[in-house]
Amino acid sequence: MSDIKKVVLAYSGGLDTSVIVKWLQDNYQCEVVTFTADLGQGEEVEPARAKAQAMGVKEIFIEDLREEFVRDFVFPMFRANTVYEGEYLLGTSIARPLIAKRLIEIANETGADAICHGATGKGNDQVRFELGAYALKPGVKVIAPWREWDLTSRETLMDYAEKAGIPIDFNKGGKKSPYSMDANLLHISYEGGVLEGTWEEHEEDMWRWSVSPENAPDTPTYIELTYDKGDIVAIDGKEMSPATVLEHLNKVAGENGIGRLDIVENRYVGMKARGCYETPGGTIMLKAHRAIESITVDREVAHLKDELMPRYASLIYNGYWWSPERKMIQAMIDASQEDVNGVVRLKLYKGNVIVVGRKSDSTLVDTKISTFEDDEGAYDQKDAEGFIKLNALRLRIAANKGRKLLD
Repeated sequence: MSDIKKVVLAYSGGLDTSVIVKWLQDNYQCEVVTFTADLGQGEEVEPARAKAQAMGVKEIFIEDLREEFVRDFVFPMFRANTVYEGEYLLGTSIARPLIAKRLIEIANETGADAICHGATGKGNDQVRFELGAYALKPGVKVIAPWREWDLTSRETLMDYAEKAGIPIDFNKGGKKSPYSMDANLLHISYEGGVLEGTWEEHEEDMWRWSVSPENAPDTPTYIELTYDKGDIVAIDGKEMSPATVLEHLNKVAGENGIGRLDIVENRYVGMKARGCYETPGGTIMLKAHRAIESITVDREVAHLKDELMPRYASLIYNGYWWSPERKMIQAMIDASQEDVNGVVRLKLYKGNVIVVGRKSDSTLVDTKISTFEDDEGAYDQKDAEGFIKLNALRLRIAANKGRKLLD
């Protein structure tokens, strides 16, 4: 008899997590609490309630977390211009700490002994969920069925569901999706199918949120983004909430063929894996944020941020959002955003995000000094001679001492 009496399951209502509900009931003889989060994945989450009820679940949590997701997780990440391994905008990674947070909060509210997730033993999500859970509740019990059961494929899951009378939306005769997909307001990820190799081109009809650049409009779309302390607060002069900002950017970017990515990434568990990502709004956000920072952030601060960014990206990718080092870096990043205010003007055209203007009351651009015209004495060009000689001093000394630079 298990000592676990109640467990909170991160529940999507799909095949995997529906099987998990029954598996927990059978193997742990425990009460199951389901938690379904609306993170803007573009699908109805309310049907999960009926499915959970049909399996005898009494405590069902279905929550709209879109605003919290963008405000407290996506926006802070984009203040750092965060990119993993040069390309990936961390759409899946950044959703996991919020889900882990709510799993623990619900476990505390309901008096549950454990939490449960449907992440496989091969991926990053198991690490992200569990690192977050242990950081927020050190003694929590975590159940990861994919590391325990002998169900190893979609077919075995469907057999289990059929024998157990689990209500699912498809059967063996139904069309099997060729991809494993995860979606939220920031992105959609695609894995599996032809993507398990590294050579074959992905299919065009795989993409859900964007047209191909070839089929995008022949005329560009212009938009203006208004920033306050590093976050977008208005588009084309219209104030918007964080989630509404990202929804709008996803739409306009998708219409212009922006945000597609095909990469092979290094998972935290050690393997390489190919994935395709569709991040329309995020692609705009990254380009625009760097543009507004270019006129409002001090040079050395900007360079320090760029040095910290890969470490920050790895922390998010590997599941360390709730770590003290991530919080420390975040404090530095947020401090750098105090004067990141103003407007960026962009041209969107056939998969491209082109910066065409930026302005700010906090600008550090002084055209009186940087002008190619007569600066009326604002900058004494003779000062550059001493500046150069002092910076060359160590090089000159080394050369005088016979240090050879050329073979």
